[in-house]
Amino acid sequence: MATDPARRQWLQGAGVLALLPAAAWARADAPEWLAAWDSSQHHHVGRLGLVAARVQPQATLEVPTRAHGLLVEPHGRTALAVARRPGDWLVRFDIRSGRALQWHWIDADAQFNGHAVPSRDGRLLYTTQTDRETGEGRIGVHDARTLAPLHRWDSGGRDPHQLLVGADGSLWVANGGIDTRPETGRRKHDLERMDSSLVCLDAASGQPRGQWRLDDRRLSLRHLAFGPHGHLGIAMQAEHDDPQARAAAPVLAVWDARRGLRVAPSDGATGGYGGDIAAWREGFVVSCPRRDRAVRWRLAPDGSVAQHDLLPLEGAYALAAGRQGVVSVAGTTAVLQAATLPLQGGLQIDNHWQQLRG
Repeated sequence: MATDPARRQWLQGAGVLALLPAAAWARADAPEWLAAWDSSQHHHVGRLGLVAARVQPQATLEVPTRAHGLLVEPHGRTALAVARRPGDWLVRFDIRSGRALQWHWIDADAQFNGHAVPSRDGRLLYTTQTDRETGEGRIGVHDARTLAPLHRWDSGGRDPHQLLVGADGSLWVANGGIDTRPETGRRKHDLERMDSSLVCLDAASGQPRGQWRLDDRRLSLRHLAFGPHGHLGIAMQAEHDDPQARAAAPVLAVWDARRGLRVAPSDGATGGYGGDIAAWREGFVVSCPRRDRAVRWRLAPDGSVAQHDLLPLEGAYALAAGRQGVVSVAGTTAVLQAATLPLQGGLQIDNHWQQLRG
């Protein structure tokens, strides 16, 4: 698809690249993250690092709208960022320098829903999309090298959000089930007709292998993480009409081949909003930004799940799984890893990030 004049003007005007060299005294083993963030009214993706005991940008690429999902490519030198829904762009960039290498703009009849994942052999890239005319969920299949679209498959529902590729190559999709329309952007419609589901697709053909739903149809399945003992964790966001019911709703569901899909127990103090999910060595962590905390669940080999402990942090949102099961949590003013690390002032880390080092 040819770049339209408005997009061409933005690319030229932004200059695309702003490189912030790391200070010479930055430790070689200091932690680094791939992240999206806002700063000074602009949107960025790139690399954050720990310099002089403060988390700050090391290489940054300005993007036209807010980014959402981030993906380190298999060789580790480049990454992909996908626009926040309803989005129209996908960019490949160099992790060390922040330089944009490839832009892909979606056709006008569809929108990106914020996430992408490569096939097991690395030849294909899958993205979640919504058909602008029908509102139905789609899985975009792209050539991983050129980002060119090859196919569009049915996601099995509306509002597909995150997707992952399983160990056997199958494609797992969280259909959020919420109806949105092109003319009203992110506004939610007809919540009483929500139909959220977890879907497994054949990654070669797009044919459905299985679909699971929860009894509570007002729980929207959003983000995914593979955890221990062959379990899949799903972070949820509640859409109940009653504010008290919404705030007390659970934020974690767990799937396994023996028990299917089920809600994990919760103390009801999660705010009903799971922002992100990551696996740790014994289970799953879900961020709860409306309650300024991340919550850890422990998963037993028999499949039982129990709430384990709280990780308090103001504005806790983005989660990144690191070495030895340590999960980094990004908050409003600080990052929680093994210790609390201050965040550069004016830097607002977006919904997701990934650990690159440390």
